[in-house]
Amino acid sequence: MEINWDVFIVILVVVLSARLGSAGDIVHIDNVAPKRPGCSNNFVLVKVPTWVEGLEDNEYVGVGARFGPTLESKEKHASHTELALADPPDCCSKPRNKLTGEVILVQRGNCSFTVKANVAEEAGASAILIINNQTELFKMVCESDADVNIKIPAVMLPQDAGSRLEKYITNTTMVSVALYSPKRPAVDIAEVFLWLMAVGTILCASYWSAWTAREVAIEQEKLLKDASEEFLQVGAAGSSGFVDINTTSAILFVVIASCFLVMLYKLMSFWFVEVLVVLFCIGGVEGLQTCLGALLACFRWFRRYAESFIKVPFFGAVSHLTLAVCPFCITFAVVWAVYRRISFAWIGQDILGIALIITVLQIVRVPNLKVGTVLLGCAFLYDIFWVFVSKWWFHESVMIVVARGDKSGEDGIPVLLKIPRMFDPWGGYSVIGFGDIILPGLIVAFSLRYDWMTKKSLRAGYFVWAMTAYGLGLLVTYVALNLMDGHGQPALLYIVPFTLGTLITLGKKRGDLKTLWTRGEPERPCPHVQLQPLEQKE
Repeated sequence: MEINWDVFIVILVVVLSARLGSAGDIVHIDNVAPKRPGCSNNFVLVKVPTWVEGLEDNEYVGVGARFGPTLESKEKHASHTELALADPPDCCSKPRNKLTGEVILVQRGNCSFTVKANVAEEAGASAILIINNQTELFKMVCESDADVNIKIPAVMLPQDAGSRLEKYITNTTMVSVALYSPKRPAVDIAEVFLWLMAVGTILCASYWSAWTAREVAIEQEKLLKDASEEFLQVGAAGSSGFVDINTTSAILFVVIASCFLVMLYKLMSFWFVEVLVVLFCIGGVEGLQTCLGALLACFRWFRRYAESFIKVPFFGAVSHLTLAVCPFCITFAVVWAVYRRISFAWIGQDILGIALIITVLQIVRVPNLKVGTVLLGCAFLYDIFWVFVSKWWFHESVMIVVARGDKSGEDGIPVLLKIPRMFDPWGGYSVIGFGDIILPGLIVAFSLRYDWMTKKSLRAGYFVWAMTAYGLGLLVTYVALNLMDGHGQPALLYIVPFTLGTLITLGKKRGDLKTLWTRGEPERPCPHVQLQPLEQKE
């Protein structure tokens, strides 16, 4: 099996396709403690701004409990209250210190959350902050047999935030806090733009892929007609710069991708992410110069530079146009890498990412629906396993941990398209993994190539249906994300059934399924045979 390793490595990186949620994961399944009177709050994220000796300090994010009163939604309505340490620290018994309306900071453990809240309320606290024993946020529920009538807010903070506040107070520093829970807008405008970016990227890549395939087919037919005048050897797909995936490589792809993901999970660190940034920049440079070169070649002034070549060591024949745009692409990628932590660096990441995705969809192709089904089917199982099932073995979602860049000191790995959440008081980014665009994009691009090769109109073809199915699948992903409290969602769980199901159902209904499944294009003279020249007449 012949493999283009450059493309293979790129796809291994871009397969990291988990959707990310909001700041801080909230864990705990509370099916055993359903809502009931006194314990019926929705779980909400809570902002906890702090002031140290009267000066504004860090703002932390916690999660409100199922019990207690609801919090203010605006900071201006939330009062600044002094913070006090519980004594004993777990607040499972009456505190030794007298409270006069302070917010009490307690450690998790040794008794239930409702017991801690009741003790704090009886001691005179105005609210209770419970420090988790992990970095995640935990949903605080009520015991199944407890009578709940708690009248003070209860909020859980992650371990690092609680430790910092505890250290301040231990050093006799006065700390005050405010608690409020801003409401998110009903529709995240960033997700709308991200949806348009993903759909638009596949749309552009599909048309470019179909146009190139048609040009190659036309050229091959011309060469076949002129074969009587000269020797002709029409190469395989790899010689024309394309890589056709077969069934074996589709399965192998997911197996190796799983190994690669586990390696990322185990070796995740600052320096490992730096390596990923370098690989992303290399792929981004190649993608950007390919896209810019193709775009500029459409103009008459640049066409002759695109069609003239120079031999470059290690790279072979390279067009003058490619040499001209290469320095700009390298500079663009290097500048992004250096300044990638600034607020608007996401623009550069998205430009490099979109160029890389379009280039991969232009180079890598599925030859028929059978290979596409195997590839997307394996990716479907891969996504579900590493987002959901991996929690049983690793006690956390491997896909989300890797995509989030935990233990690396970075705000996620670079193989994501992202847009800042607009008009959202919580900030953060809406993101989508490259794999959620590339893998279904291979099938969508295949459908347009098939339509063009069989000379089907848009109405009679499959591309419009495949494109619509992808858009609907991605839309359902965002709906699921918002319904699941911001938990990371495997987008392929929704996109694959929509896309593959639509093509297979429509192909069967129209009687084209056998052709789509096996050949994937109309039958024509095989381009892989070597034609012999006619013998010269004496």
